[in-house]
Amino acid sequence: MFKRLKEKWEVESNLQLILIFIVFSISGSGALLVRKLVFHLVDYTPDWPFWLAAIVYILTIVPAYQIMLMIFGTLFGQFTFFWKFEKKLLRRFGIKLDD
Repeated sequence: MFKRLKEKWEVESNLQLILIFIVFSISGSGALLVRKLVFHLVDYTPDWPFWLAAIVYILTIVPAYQIMLMIFGTLFGQFTFFWKFEKKLLRRFGIKLDD
């Protein structure tokens, strides 16, 4: 399983793969903390309509997660991997960046 991931992601070592997993986990946890803070700041209550809560959730989590991936990826020495990852995601949203 890890061998396939290493090939797919073009990762050279097990250490690099572990660092990437760490960055993904820290970023995910951090994005949830940001969501909690934002929901507190906008005074979210369970009485909100689902669609409104979903919009605030998406507008909070997606950018926070992407920003944290880049920050923590850089701190863990994996900027190149996460920059390629971000460009691929942005292309899926129809945003092209020059290489």
